[in-house]
Amino acid sequence: MKIDADKLKQLALAVIDTELEAIALLRDRIDDEFVRACEYLLQCQGRIVVIGMGKSGHIGSKIAATLASTGSPAFFVHPGEASHGDLGMITDKDVVLALSNSGETAEILTILPLIKRLGIPLISMTGRAQSTLAQCASANINVRVYKEACPLGLAPTSSTTVALVMGDALAIALLEARGFTAEDFAMSHPGGHLGRRLLLRVSDIMHSGEAIPQVHESASLREALIEMSNKSLGMTAIVDDQDNVVGIFTDGDLRRVLAHAVDIHTAPLEEHMTRQCKTGHAEMLAAEALQMMQRYKINGLLITDKHNKLTGALNMHDLLRAGVV
Repeated sequence: MKIDADKLKQLALAVIDTELEAIALLRDRIDDEFVRACEYLLQCQGRIVVIGMGKSGHIGSKIAATLASTGSPAFFVHPGEASHGDLGMITDKDVVLALSNSGETAEILTILPLIKRLGIPLISMTGRAQSTLAQCASANINVRVYKEACPLGLAPTSSTTVALVMGDALAIALLEARGFTAEDFAMSHPGGHLGRRLLLRVSDIMHSGEAIPQVHESASLREALIEMSNKSLGMTAIVDDQDNVVGIFTDGDLRRVLAHAVDIHTAPLEEHMTRQCKTGHAEMLAAEALQMMQRYKINGLLITDKHNKLTGALNMHDLLRAGVV
């Protein structure tokens, strides 16, 4: 079969144009019914139970996942399974969000009396405001499309895309109304990159105790180099008699020393260390430590308490291993 590349591109663009037009029409559907639906969902004392059959079920499953990850506890229930036992998962504190383009999906209509008996709000997302489902709903969100992207007008394409977009609109409207924060999001995504950036503290990854490279300010360059080699952080803290941090000596300082042909065996450390070095604290976010190190172009950071006592140390490799970078 000979492939007509131009024809394929035209077909693909036609699909995109059709779905874009369908999405654009949603702007007029953000109305009082949408607000009413949001009010029911915000007042929900239990969970949002999303139901849908076929392609609407796949979209419903994604909407439930988005709601759950943005501060609105939700899960998906297959309506066919609901009438065979899974309806017991729905309680009188929940809200049901039902997806059906026609509003006449038999499996959903079968369980409507049971939902009504529970006395819980029913929000429908349909393409027909006069359908049975829409008429039974506490609030109906209009997701009508005038044309599917499928040239046969049969495969759910524009209708599923519009339902997905409306689901996102619901989830994000609820997120904002709840005051849901990036840290709240990270709490439900602890394994992701965002979770690591927003939850990981310096105390979780810093070297502490005997692992901290440190020498007294009266030490020689040789003693500082031995400590740096033993602790392998590319630096050492310099402390006074009260264990206050008075400076740092790093690989960069060593390169500058060697450039001036200094005798590292006898040269006093205090003449070559970096005083007034940048420090962090244990409870700061690891991402904040990264920003500080990037801003000041340093590869290591000493960690102190509020009295300037040394409590830890970390370098860029620690942040890389933790997945913060």
